[in-house]
Amino acid sequence: MYKTTMKSVFAASAFLVGVSGCFAQDVLVNSLKLNASDKSKENFKFTEQINLGTTSVKAQGSSGTCWSYASNSFLESEMIRLGKQPVELSQIFSARNVYVEKGINYVRMHGAVTLGDGGALHDVINMYKKYGTVPREVYTGLNYGTDKNKFGEMAALIEGVLEAVVKNPNGELTPNWQKAYAAVIDSYLGKVPENFTYKGKNYTPQTFAKEVVGINPDEYIEISSFTTAPYYQKTLMAVPDNWSFDQVYNVKVNDMTDVIDNALKKGYTVAWATDVSEKSFSWKNGVAYVPTKKFEDMTAEEKADMFNGPKPEPEITPEMRQTAFDNYTTTDDHGMHIIGLAKDQTGREYYIVKNSWGETNDYKGFLFVTKNFVKYKTTALMLNKGGIPSDIAKKLGV
Repeated sequence: MYKTTMKSVFAASAFLVGVSGCFAQDVLVNSLKLNASDKSKENFKFTEQINLGTTSVKAQGSSGTCWSYASNSFLESEMIRLGKQPVELSQIFSARNVYVEKGINYVRMHGAVTLGDGGALHDVINMYKKYGTVPREVYTGLNYGTDKNKFGEMAALIEGVLEAVVKNPNGELTPNWQKAYAAVIDSYLGKVPENFTYKGKNYTPQTFAKEVVGINPDEYIEISSFTTAPYYQKTLMAVPDNWSFDQVYNVKVNDMTDVIDNALKKGYTVAWATDVSEKSFSWKNGVAYVPTKKFEDMTAEEKADMFNGPKPEPEITPEMRQTAFDNYTTTDDHGMHIIGLAKDQTGREYYIVKNSWGETNDYKGFLFVTKNFVKYKTTALMLNKGGIPSDIAKKLGV
């Protein structure tokens, strides 16, 4: 999923099974380390316009579960919006249930779909609806002595189990393979609690979702923008990690930022799936934008200065966006959480974005991302239907 050689390597790895999710995540983070300038923070002057708040920044470790961290952070902010005391939810509870469902789908499709750690924003909502949720403190997923996610060995083993099942050595599948598969996952992540106590009261995952978190999973939708499908209708989100074949509402390019702006103004945050393998995405400096010149055409001085203050951007057209998606320069490699809006010293607007790579960058785990970057590189947005502008909601029929 990286430009040139690295982009191709990452794109290829995304289609593999098992260890690819963990490997690809580590490759992605490491590849961004050089995307930085020396004096970025002192040359950007950001002024917050909206900040809806969120729970603390987490680190997904060596796992490809950004989608779960982003979407669970989003649900935590939904609790804030609803006037509730937010609970830090278990990202790995969601991921564990996705591993189980993905394995079932993998066998059903005779192994002809993506496996690995990857997922989509809607996976958390779908798992919430089916399985409920639990607090992070109840199910950490750290079941074998580590203090952070490290899923490579588990991924390799569950790949082996599923490959053996797909080969069908008995000539007919037994009902036992699902138990064996789940047992491998649980040996690494821990067995899911059927009941647990939280603040002195006993819950199941389903009752905790209903009584404490209190969201309605049917109120959430995903949108994206493609020229290959009719606008304001549903279309398949054609990315490898959409293993459940969910559909998204197709809107125009500028609608995406109009939706985000309206949502933020009305108190709704937005979960965001995007491509971050751009040279103009700096995790270290906490800034992302779209440059007017290709990286390979820049001088050494221009490259060194990329994040040292605001830079001009090109207009993002539907054709430009679709071309990047079709030629693999836009891929679904990361999920994050949009919680606010800011302006730089020139008046340009940026979204305030919470990441799941810890607090190791200039803004302690947050980034400032231009609207043009969002228009260009978004693969999907997920939000409560209440955050959609009325004219767009009418067109979508929601």
